[in-house]
Amino acid sequence: MTEHDSLSILDSLQSGPGVLLDALRGVTSELAVRVPDPGKWSVLQCVEHMALSEEFLLSRLLAAEQSATPLVNEDREARLIARATDRTKPAKAPEMVCPRGSFSTLQDAVQHLLSSRRRTVQFAQDHAQEDLRCWMTSCPPFGAVNCQEVLLLMAAHLFRHANQIREIKTSLA
Repeated sequence: MTEHDSLSILDSLQSGPGVLLDALRGVTSELAVRVPDPGKWSVLQCVEHMALSEEFLLSRLLAAEQSATPLVNEDREARLIARATDRTKPAKAPEMVCPRGSFSTLQDAVQHLLSSRRRTVQFAQDHAQEDLRCWMTSCPPFGAVNCQEVLLLMAAHLFRHANQIREIKTSLA
């Protein structure tokens, strides 16, 4: 990773929780469990999904194997970020990160997510001097990815769902 890439990813990883907490401002425990429309997620389900996703993606980073040759695809990296933040195109979450009632309160889900994000940030800091494009893992639905792509996806993910939470709040107002 270049120093610029590393700083940019770290900045996004570190700023995501603040954006999420801002989106959650004013969400009561009653509002957190309300589903805006059939087939849609509640705020609590969104946060649970983020927590499950963060944990899963961190596990993929930790399971990565070093490759002799970096996988560099800047176009794909840009598409990952654009797709992850674009709320105009619905995305179906892989089954392993779909909400399943793991948390009884919004506060529990948020705390779990923030704890996982701290570990992700630590991973990014610990590997900031490495070329994470040389570390390969797999990630549904993308298949083989490098660790820089995973970190980019993780950084964008909270922003996507912070926007979703704002949409839910507006819908239920």
